[in-house]
Amino acid sequence: MPGVSVRLADAADRPVLERLWLMFRHDISEFGGQLPNPDGTFRSERLQAAFADPDWAAYLLMSGGRPVGLALVRGLTGRIRVLSAFFVVRAARRTGIGLRAVRQVVGRHPGPWEVAFQDNNLAAVRFWRRVGTEIAGEEWTEEPRPVPGRPDLPPDIWISFEVAAGR
Repeated sequence: MPGVSVRLADAADRPVLERLWLMFRHDISEFGGQLPNPDGTFRSERLQAAFADPDWAAYLLMSGGRPVGLALVRGLTGRIRVLSAFFVVRAARRTGIGLRAVRQVVGRHPGPWEVAFQDNNLAAVRFWRRVGTEIAGEEWTEEPRPVPGRPDLPPDIWISFEVAAGR
């Protein structure tokens, strides 16, 4: 399996993360029906927050010197951290990179975690349930929650787990 490194993104990484963000939003658009903006971009408030808000962090996932994904974390100053966005490029999926990257990201911020995904995204369902089990054994939960401001969408599925310090 290829190796993966995860590093906190800085201003120099922003153009790479913006391109990865477009791929991420394109991938998930099929599950929520989001169309691009007139200029071809997608909403990027979460990505912008990860560079501007101290409660957020952006991580760049690298393998073999190439970018393979991103992770956005929020809730750094609160009790519960949320993996607000997680993306691995298609060519690197099903190689173990995603699971190893998630472990590195959550390991940097011990404590309670939550991750949301769409129930109709079957690959995400399998992946996040595996993450919950790999990280927390049987000590994780799953629950549906309405999507704020989108009563037309089915609820998101949220998993919750705890990451011990030094893990």
